[in-house]
Amino acid sequence: MITTIVFDIGETLISDARHWAGWADWLGVPAHTVSALVGAVVADGRDDGDALRLITPGLDIPAAYAAREAAGRGEYLDETDLYPDVRPALARLREHGIKVLAAGNQTARMGELLRGLDLPLDRIATSAEWAVAKPSPGFFAKVTETAAAEPGQILYVGDHPYNDVFPARQAGLRTAHLRRGPWGHLWADDPEVSAAADWRIASLTELVAITAR
Repeated sequence: MITTIVFDIGETLISDARHWAGWADWLGVPAHTVSALVGAVVADGRDDGDALRLITPGLDIPAAYAAREAAGRGEYLDETDLYPDVRPALARLREHGIKVLAAGNQTARMGELLRGLDLPLDRIATSAEWAVAKPSPGFFAKVTETAAAEPGQILYVGDHPYNDVFPARQAGLRTAHLRRGPWGHLWADDPEVSAAADWRIASLTELVAITAR
């Protein structure tokens, strides 16, 4: 029985479009250049930050991030960044007695911005706040600890197989692969993902019926 659902953040609850457009603006290149390079490096099994280093070799990303924040061009989030199914799905899940949390690889600032949207979530946490990031087993240990439930009662929902589905399953959690964003579509029909995910969904609203079973 699933008692708790934990959501990834980027490309699960919120679109990453503003994030990468901000970097494109800062580095002085078209947004589609950054998007294409991010897709290329991730599909190649590399870190998405490598896309920025292809544009600016040797780029110190933490230093550049700090410079963007200092210049007033840092992270920003508002209602338009949410996917349309987020609020309805979260509200319905809570109505059915499901505890809902969000935990993903994000900065502490992004955690603050997400809390500012007043979503119907019981808890929001980021990798920066926990000092451990996916796909580390330590991240999913924190997920289980924060959920205060047995691993088999927790469903982790995300778009990325290697950051979400595979490590969550290895930690004993139930998993749902979301066909959303570039990674969700890229790996939607991958046989390894199909085998590892308990469910494959195209909308968060599908989780209501899943938890009712």
